[in-house]
Amino acid sequence: MVRLSDPATALLAVDRECEVANSRRAAAVGVAPEVLGHLPGEGVLVVEYIPSRTLTDAAVAAELDRVADAVRALHGAAPFEGAFDVFDLQRRYLALAREHGLAPPAGYDDLAATAGRVEAALAAHRSAPVPCHNDLLAANLLDDGERVRIIDFEYSGMGEAAFELGNLAQEAGLGDDALAALVHAYEPDGARAEVLLDRARLFVGAAAHTWTLWGVIQAGTSTLGFDFAGWAADKLDRAAERFADPGLEHLLDRVGATR
Repeated sequence: MVRLSDPATALLAVDRECEVANSRRAAAVGVAPEVLGHLPGEGVLVVEYIPSRTLTDAAVAAELDRVADAVRALHGAAPFEGAFDVFDLQRRYLALAREHGLAPPAGYDDLAATAGRVEAALAAHRSAPVPCHNDLLAANLLDDGERVRIIDFEYSGMGEAAFELGNLAQEAGLGDDALAALVHAYEPDGARAEVLLDRARLFVGAAAHTWTLWGVIQAGTSTLGFDFAGWAADKLDRAAERFADPGLEHLLDRVGATR
C-alpha cells in the first residue's frame, strides 16, 4: 500500500522520518503493517497491505478489550523517535494559526484558563513516557480478523499512555463508562487503573481543545474538499463540554494532589 503525503502537513508538526522509524518499531511488536520502503523528503511511504476492515466509532466501542490489547502492545514497543505533548502542540498550533491569520472558532479563547489548570494538574505527577501513536481515531484501527492493527504514525512519539487512551475515547465519542472499561482492559491492576483513568479523563478535553486548532489550520490551508471548519467547531464543543463538567474540580484536585 502506497501513501502519498501533502507537503503542507509539515505545518501540523508531522515529522516523516520519525513516522517511518516508529512505524517499523510498531510493526516489530505486531501491531502495525511492515514498512516496505519510503522516499525521504518526498512524502512517499510503502507499507504491507493487510486484508482487514477499518473500525468505526461503534466498532471501537464494541471491541474495547481488543483495542486495549493493541494499544498495550504498542506501548511495549522499542522507544519511539520524537516526543509528544498535547499542550506543547496546542501552543504550536495556536502560534501557527495566528501567523497565518486563521481565527479559532468563537469561544475558543474562553477555554484557555481551564486548559491551563488541566495542564498544571497533569504536570504534577507525570507518568513515564511510552511509545504512543497519539492519533487513535477509528479510521487508524484495522481488524484483520484476529487482532486489531494500527496505521498512520504521523503524530507518533514518546508520550503518555493516559493521553493515548483519553484521546482514543475523545475521537470515538466514548462516554465515561466506556472510557473506564477501556482503561481497565488496558491496565488490569485496579489501583493503577483508577489513577490512569483520572488522567485519561482530563486528557479527553485537552485533546479536543488542541485538535480544534488542527481543524482551523486545515480549514485555512488544505485543498481537500472536507468541512474542516465544521470539524473544528465540533472539537471545540467537545472541549467546552468536558471543561464545563461539574466533576472537573474534584478531578483536578485528585490528579494534582500530593501523593
